Amino acid sequence: MSALRVPEAEVQGWKCAACGCELTYQEVSMQYLGGLFQVELLGCVKCCQVLVTEQLAQGKMHDVEQVLEDK
Repeated sequence: MSALRVPEAEVQGWKCAACGCELTYQEVSMQYLGGLFQVELLGCVKCCQVLVTEQLAQGKMHDVEQVLEDK
């Protein structure tokens, strides 16, 4: 499990705004400051859109960003 994964209880029943498909956890590659990271995020299998919640972006992702920039 990825450290950035949103708890399942918070996202049950979430659907893609574009096509209406239910979101599922998918392994996603993210790139930042030349580094490539594999994380597990909610996404749409049909549209390939990935959801990054505000809580995740301002919380754990922000913390990781600060650690990488401090190096």
